[in-house]
Amino acid sequence: MSQASNRLPFAALPWSTPRVCVIGDVMVDAYMWGRVTRVSPEAPVPVVEVDRREQRVGGAGNVVKNLAALGAEVDVISVVGEDAAGVELTRLLATLGTPHLLVDASRPTTVKTRVISGGHHVVRVDEESTAPLSSALTQEALNRLKGLLLGDTPPDVVVIEDYDKGLMTLEMIEGVLRECEAAGVPVAVDPKLRHFAAYRGVALFKPNLKELNEGLGLATPVHPTNREAMECAVETLMDQLQCERLMVTLSEHGTWMHAPQEGIHHAHVPAVPREIMDVSGAGDTVISVAAMLLACGADAVSLAAVSNLAGGWVCERVGVVPIPREALESELSRVQLPHPAAR
Repeated sequence: MSQASNRLPFAALPWSTPRVCVIGDVMVDAYMWGRVTRVSPEAPVPVVEVDRREQRVGGAGNVVKNLAALGAEVDVISVVGEDAAGVELTRLLATLGTPHLLVDASRPTTVKTRVISGGHHVVRVDEESTAPLSSALTQEALNRLKGLLLGDTPPDVVVIEDYDKGLMTLEMIEGVLRECEAAGVPVAVDPKLRHFAAYRGVALFKPNLKELNEGLGLATPVHPTNREAMECAVETLMDQLQCERLMVTLSEHGTWMHAPQEGIHHAHVPAVPREIMDVSGAGDTVISVAAMLLACGADAVSLAAVSNLAGGWVCERVGVVPIPREALESELSRVQLPHPAAR
């Protein structure tokens, strides 16, 4: 087979401006930068003299940010507290898309504050509640989703970004999947362990290797270099979930895609060689690119390869950095798909 046959079937990203609805736990990523010049006289801890502060969207908000950078029109459904952080988070999200945020007076807006000195994290302070969202607010969120699905410009794909902060209850998950199935809109899921088995029948399920092992409760974790064990684990999970595509991200080992309905059986896409600087936010980038490709009907192997490429690009940058469409498009020539015989 010629080398060209192992290339992507497109030279440019195959989407224009798809509409994506993100449902998941949004939060504020707050940063405090300063200098450590002394130790506190009250306890053996450093004193940080703060010079600068910044607030950014985090959690599912980072998926929104990635999608906006890739050219999507984005709606986001989530929950915030009745506090100043919730107001600020709503404002930040409104610069990236259209927020549809529930206000829950019983919980704080999730804020993760990182104190940094000399390029090093001194401490992180989390303000949050992981209590399950009430049934009343869950129904309100589902009504907003239904309104989008039945509107004049419905989403081309729905992304569930579960950060396990209380929004994605079983009631919410079942409702989202039910409404999307009725509307014929595909769902892509970036899961957390608590409700791992609840995402049945979705178009794309994207755990990482650790989540695959923990989700199956494997006493001996599988490793990407053990193809037989990987195939067994992936098939076991697919049997449980009955999803259309199962994509496992493998860090430096690339991505594993299994999509029998497309004739794709255990395609292992190797990672593009990178100088890794920071893995923060890579998973959010992967699900964002995968959702865009799912929305425009890309084949499963191309979806896995390009989303893996984007995640690697992010790891070459320090901090949580979304990949712009132009940057991703310029990288497409670096992709080499697995030989069809290996699929």
